[in-house]
Amino acid sequence: MTNALRNTAVLCLIALPLAAQTSHTKPVTQAEVDKITREAILIDTHDDVPSKTVDGYDIATPNKRGQTDLPRMKGFLGAEFFAVFVSAEYVNGNHSANRTLQMIDTVKTDVIAAHPNDFEFATTAADIEKAHKDHKIAALMGIEGGHAIEDSLRLLRDYYALGIRYMTLTHFNTNNWADAQGDITDTKVTHHGGLTPFGVDVVHEMNRLGMMVDISHTADDTFYAAIKASSAPIIASHSSCRAVSANTRNMTDDMIRALAANGGTMQINFDCAYLSQRYEDASKPLQAEMRPKMQEARKIADPAERDAAMEKIYMESAAKLPPATLAEVVAQIDHAVKIGGIDHVGIGTDFDGVGCVPTELSSYDKFPALTRALLEKGYSAEDIKKIYGGNLLRVMRAVEQRAAALKGTPAIEATIEKP
Repeated sequence: MTNALRNTAVLCLIALPLAAQTSHTKPVTQAEVDKITREAILIDTHDDVPSKTVDGYDIATPNKRGQTDLPRMKGFLGAEFFAVFVSAEYVNGNHSANRTLQMIDTVKTDVIAAHPNDFEFATTAADIEKAHKDHKIAALMGIEGGHAIEDSLRLLRDYYALGIRYMTLTHFNTNNWADAQGDITDTKVTHHGGLTPFGVDVVHEMNRLGMMVDISHTADDTFYAAIKASSAPIIASHSSCRAVSANTRNMTDDMIRALAANGGTMQINFDCAYLSQRYEDASKPLQAEMRPKMQEARKIADPAERDAAMEKIYMESAAKLPPATLAEVVAQIDHAVKIGGIDHVGIGTDFDGVGCVPTELSSYDKFPALTRALLEKGYSAEDIKKIYGGNLLRVMRAVEQRAAALKGTPAIEATIEKP
């Protein structure tokens, strides 16, 4: 998600603190927290800051309106999957591929090449581990929005060659071969019944290439179709638990179990609405109130004046309710672990792509607070290392191994069905 979020998921609104998790917490020393910070490879599978760097933002400078900048990444973050986000608006006129290439270029040029002492380009699990040993941040890429391939498996292969290592099958928009969560009102009603035959071919080709299949943003039927089609573990790169917050972007317990049985992992999203049911409920009327104001602000001709007006509307709305809390992040992780198991949970913050994140976890330098909270909850250092990156590394290796097993099999040459 990105700019549009300022208008939709924008409201960082609710989240009264959860009731105390327990009347007793395990005593934790700062030395324990520091040791995990040093040793764990913290992997964030979804960060939208490329939507800012593509417009000229230098990631080495303070990010005053977001969560991602180099000073707050260094020393805490091990690997970043930079989101190659392609808004649905680029579908019009077949501009999706053009935008995809621009987004890939901003990661390679404006992030990695511009800061070679801090970032190391990575495409494999081994690359991530090497970057960690080199005391650099591994920089990877994942496409957000399957329409980016413009219904072409040739483009999919080109993107892989350029370094893309996962693709979210849909964004909020249903494309020609996969149903999205964002444009249906009933999770049981879909356009394609999940995946079309071409959509199944997309999954198969991703398996053959070694590209992770990402089901965040997809309709429930698409999730189950992808699980059935994929011969490698799949991921939810930035989704939380629907049993904790009923936003349909989140995963049901049955989906979490199916993902775990598939060998995949779900990466907890830090969007306040996805974390907190109370935030989700309270934000809806405020979003309705804000929508016409934003529509009027968009009519302002001067870009700077327009941005200032929209920012003012956003800040006024966001101030009406507090953001989600650290305790609610822990509750989401805890629920995911209880349902899917410790080996199937990770972190996909959605930083710089959502309007609200917990103040206590507003960037990577705040992760020691989450480490402490998880230790106090009773998680071991090894548990936390799995959640922070170990589980995702395991999935990457499994996907790489499946691609190696399929090496030599012919590329799929299917085409999209024409009406």
